[in-house]
Amino acid sequence: MGMGNAPILILREGTKRSKGKDAQNNNITAARAIADSVKSSLGPRGMDKMLVDSIGDVVITNDGVTILKEMDVQHPAAKMLVEVAKAQDSEVGDGTTTSVIITGELLKKAVDLIDANVHPTIITSGYRLANDKTQEILREIAKKVSLKDEETLKQIAEVAMISKQVSGSKTYFSDLVVEAVKTVAEKGSDGTYTVDLKNIQTVKKAGARMEESKLYKGLIIDKEPVQPNMPKVVKGAKIALIDAAFEVKKTEVDAKIQITDPSQISLFVAEEENMLKKMVQNIKDAGANVVFCQKGIDDLAQHLFSKAGIYACRRVKKSDMDRLARSTGASIVNKISDISSADLGSAGLVELRKVEDEDMTFITEVRDPKTVSVLVRGGTNHVADEVERSLVDAWSAVRVAVEDGLVECGGGSKEMEIAMRLRDYAATIGGREQLALEAFASAMEVIPTTLAENAGLDPINVIIEMRKQHKEGKINAGINPFTGKVEDMAKLNVIEPYRVGKHAINSATDAAVMILRIDDVIASSGSSKDLGVGEGGMPPGMDDD
Repeated sequence: MGMGNAPILILREGTKRSKGKDAQNNNITAARAIADSVKSSLGPRGMDKMLVDSIGDVVITNDGVTILKEMDVQHPAAKMLVEVAKAQDSEVGDGTTTSVIITGELLKKAVDLIDANVHPTIITSGYRLANDKTQEILREIAKKVSLKDEETLKQIAEVAMISKQVSGSKTYFSDLVVEAVKTVAEKGSDGTYTVDLKNIQTVKKAGARMEESKLYKGLIIDKEPVQPNMPKVVKGAKIALIDAAFEVKKTEVDAKIQITDPSQISLFVAEEENMLKKMVQNIKDAGANVVFCQKGIDDLAQHLFSKAGIYACRRVKKSDMDRLARSTGASIVNKISDISSADLGSAGLVELRKVEDEDMTFITEVRDPKTVSVLVRGGTNHVADEVERSLVDAWSAVRVAVEDGLVECGGGSKEMEIAMRLRDYAATIGGREQLALEAFASAMEVIPTTLAENAGLDPINVIIEMRKQHKEGKINAGINPFTGKVEDMAKLNVIEPYRVGKHAINSATDAAVMILRIDDVIASSGSSKDLGVGEGGMPPGMDDD
């Protein structure tokens, strides 16, 4: 019996599938749309974006990763670019916009090669070769830096903040950032430094100029003493950190207590009181005059602490407890009866201060500060949020510079140097990979081109002048967006960490290669809308009003 010509359905009804060049074009268009959306925020003359989410919350920023996280991206290939930005942010903390723009440009150049019938696998192997060579070039042109080079570190912080809202006060903030990183940096046995940014705490409060942001060597805890009669200032504080409740424990099982005589009630209540008195007495005997408790404090215990002149806060966050332990040298105690004077930490000053309308506890004058707190101010909450994002970018950049001990010039100078050297290298490679290497080199020039465009300059003139100067051996020649001239970036102190460029180009190459290797996209009916590319090549969810 013949089978006839009935179609055989393998995939579920409603499944969308795009193959070959269609799939590649869709993916590349979607990824490039994402790159184009952040392009205008690159550099000191970059613009900000206002993002409004589904419930009407507003974020105003020009931080690449924040823009992409807040966007509701639908297209699967476009989501890969968001991943690139997130990886750059978690690894380096700066250079997120750069990494996404480079990815978009690598894909744009690949389209021209695919149209000229160069197979995607040849392009991807060429891109990999180019990336390996790029990493070599970056190592070669990097310069050394150490924790002692305060001026250089301040310049790195300034460059990281120059495109942000705080750029007008960058000198003030760069001092603050370097001071914060120097305080929490720890020297390893091999002489290298590690910087754990968890030890830098930010507390945001709107209602003042951003220049009123301040660094405290110690901690700010957004808690007040549990009783108003407690002391507001404790000098020469002996600090106890307790991870247990100052409350009478109830039985774990359902138990009934039968009382047959009225006098037993007062005995029962008296015993509960004794237990609480004993807990407070343990703290007093250890010599503590400040208590931070991670759990609750019973009303009677509050009264007893107040009578003893002890400053006590309850329900302190675990992260704050860990920071307190680091900066004051206290041990976190789980059993109140076991506390001794050896478990206590010390601080010169613990005081209650009012910031705007909120009471906060400031722990300062610690002997060997291993944590710092930054009180971030701004005229509105949006400004305070953006100041915090700018500071996080800046101390992330200073951190990687200190950890790697290497820096490079910015302003598009290193990308242009990579482009020039890659073109020379491509000429020594036979076969079609040479075309991919040249495409990679051209893609690197997108950074100086974008910097020029965002500054309102003619990018072609800028690129020609930069190529000329790099040919003459001026490897630090980059664009000065304020004068519109090509100048020596080392003299202008436009410096950024080696890891920013290294990681940005690495992750951009990986993402571009991954997208180029896809030639078939199968989306089940639930996500079929994810495949279509909306008007003007924008993925759905991005071209809505």
